[in-house]
Amino acid sequence: MTGRVAGKVAIITGGASGIGRSCAIRLAEEGAAVVITDIQDEAGQAVAAGIIASGGQAEYLSHDVTSEEAWISVVAAVVHHHGRLDVLVNNAGIGIGGSIVEMSLADWRRQQAINLDGVFLGMKHCIPPMRDSDGGSIINMSSVAGLKGSARLAGYNATKGGVRLLTKGVALECARERWHVRVNSVHPGIIDTPIWDSVLPGALQAGMMEVDIAAMAGMAVPTGVLGTPLDVANGVLFLASDDSSYITGTELVIDAGLSA
Repeated sequence: MTGRVAGKVAIITGGASGIGRSCAIRLAEEGAAVVITDIQDEAGQAVAAGIIASGGQAEYLSHDVTSEEAWISVVAAVVHHHGRLDVLVNNAGIGIGGSIVEMSLADWRRQQAINLDGVFLGMKHCIPPMRDSDGGSIINMSSVAGLKGSARLAGYNATKGGVRLLTKGVALECARERWHVRVNSVHPGIIDTPIWDSVLPGALQAGMMEVDIAAMAGMAVPTGVLGTPLDVANGVLFLASDDSSYITGTELVIDAGLSA
């Protein structure tokens, strides 16, 4: 540990598994007090317990990112307990794949609510305590699917592309208001997380027990290498730290050349 985010307080949504879990562990390793939020309570509590057992600072809060009341409660609890908020990792998200002509309006709205409304609410309620103290860094989790379209992923494309431009607009507002809050988006490529089972349901319907993402990466990624949650977490750590103090309103693409 080198303490790159020592003394900082970070909220990480969707921190019970996958990329969010890795972000929580990585930031805690570098000295941050991490507040893990999710709706997977048992898994989230386990992540926090593991960080504490390793000597880090962590707590878990149950949190539906689509609820404005929940956001108000979580931010108030963090500021009351820690006296500050420095980092927000808007990571919570889902992926619903399938044909646009077959997608239900309920699934469209659910994906929009979690992936886009949740990011909006996070920024709305986390910017004020950052603005009113020493500033902060907001990291919004988008995807390479927010940079280019993919067949049978149009709904997901819409949410992640929305996150990308929402990030830029808010970054410019913060900059022009001199609020000292940096806002950037992260765009992972093919990463080893459970989201692929929902993003690519057709593979499972065709009789596969699980999606072979390693084989998919071997064919699609220029380097042929499947990414790990730690690859993304290291990028998030950079954006959370003062090493990126002159970076705002941009996207960090972590995809081994997939979108190049």
